[in-house]
Amino acid sequence: MHANLHTIAFRGVETINVSVQIHLANGLPAMRIVGLADKAVAESRERVRAALASIGLSLPPKRIAVNLSPADLIKEGAHYDLPIALSLLVAMGAIPDDILDDALIVGELSLDGHILPVAGTLLAAMTAASRQLRLICPAANGAEAAWAGDVEIIAAPTLNSLLNHLRGDQYLPAPVADRSASEATVQNHKDMSDIKGQEMAKRALEIAAAGGHHILMIGPPGAGKSMLAARLPGLLPPLSPSEALGVTMIHSIAGGLPESGLVMTRPFRDPHHSASTAALVGGGMKVRPGEISLAHNGVLFLDELPEFSPAVLDGLRQPLETGEIVIARAQAHIRYPAQFQLIAAMNPCRCGYPSDPARNCGRRVSDCLKGYISRISGPMLDRFDMILDVAELDPDTLLTPALGETSQVIATRIKYARDRMSVRGQDINVRLSAEMLDNLEISKSALELVKQTLRQSLLSVRGYHKMLRVARTIADLADSEEISELHMAEALHYRQRDLLA
Repeated sequence: MHANLHTIAFRGVETINVSVQIHLANGLPAMRIVGLADKAVAESRERVRAALASIGLSLPPKRIAVNLSPADLIKEGAHYDLPIALSLLVAMGAIPDDILDDALIVGELSLDGHILPVAGTLLAAMTAASRQLRLICPAANGAEAAWAGDVEIIAAPTLNSLLNHLRGDQYLPAPVADRSASEATVQNHKDMSDIKGQEMAKRALEIAAAGGHHILMIGPPGAGKSMLAARLPGLLPPLSPSEALGVTMIHSIAGGLPESGLVMTRPFRDPHHSASTAALVGGGMKVRPGEISLAHNGVLFLDELPEFSPAVLDGLRQPLETGEIVIARAQAHIRYPAQFQLIAAMNPCRCGYPSDPARNCGRRVSDCLKGYISRISGPMLDRFDMILDVAELDPDTLLTPALGETSQVIATRIKYARDRMSVRGQDINVRLSAEMLDNLEISKSALELVKQTLRQSLLSVRGYHKMLRVARTIADLADSEEISELHMAEALHYRQRDLLA
């Protein structure tokens, strides 16, 4: 007897159709999985056998061949357990052979017959919707799958309840997207009003948030760099529905979704400086998304930047320019989105106090600075739109109560600036193309300032374009159609390289 059901293989944010074919033939009782598969798929034989036994069914005394087609595609993960079990039941005649023809099935089986949650269910639901199929998935993934929209979903807690539903003996209600839980988690950020002093740093952070610019903060330990970075998500506009869905798809693949099934807040990722290249950009045995993809449409914060491996940091250079990462392996090229805003912080040198004889390491200041900053390549430094000096707080400011603006007030100005960008029919300023930059309205005095800077060879071509983008954001915050000399001068200030000399 034969049976053939649909499931999928995950390749980044794309899916590939996989057919589960069951063949029962005379011969010694055994179950064999045919096709390229990882250990989790191979072990599904025992999980399926035990799950069927838990509901009072035993495998027939025949030779069972489970073919996962196409055979040359490596199948990974435990989400093939449920389609294999259902295919067996069809082949055994336990359920009608046509009842699952229009279904896409994913789910892991426990030994006692429970259907366990699997990663990537939202992507599976969207695939089912695009192919006009039903989706059969674990009950724990039901709320996640419901965000896919117009698709029939059967979310079952156990194999027995699923079989009863298919036979008409039991009814499993369709899962519903939990919008109330998602909306309740939208705003839960730290507030800018908690930070004392650092007015220039707050101004720079506002500009960075408005235009989506990448910023590097340099200052002594305890100056407030990490506090500033942690408050950036609270300044950014809420995720749009399409952005939220894009973020959720990535987190679904990684297996890290909230109970509501939808990520409603902009991600804030802050990996430790011991992170490997695969952890940061993606990869590993199962080619999972890395921190830069998990920070898609959000913020990636790298504290103690020079302590990261130089090779790891240089792996960020291409995604910062293209907004995506392509992970190449011998048998697959997997593409993940990675449009993140990079915020980095570092001490001026390893000791942190090069200009303070009472606290520095005793080395010559020039040697201390150069040795530390040399761990970051020049091309990587050139990817930052803004480089900011964060000074140590003086005692008077430290002992005075914080009286700064709240994040809500600053976020209102940022939203207004982004609305101006939308009215011009463009994306946020960090992604302005070279053609758009050539058409910016710039005053004559501002152009003269740019010419002087270029004549002194203080900017690379990339640095020049980044300065123009920052200047456009400053003008948007000032409600100005034209980039003035004042806007350009402030943008040039954030490209200063003497902090890194």
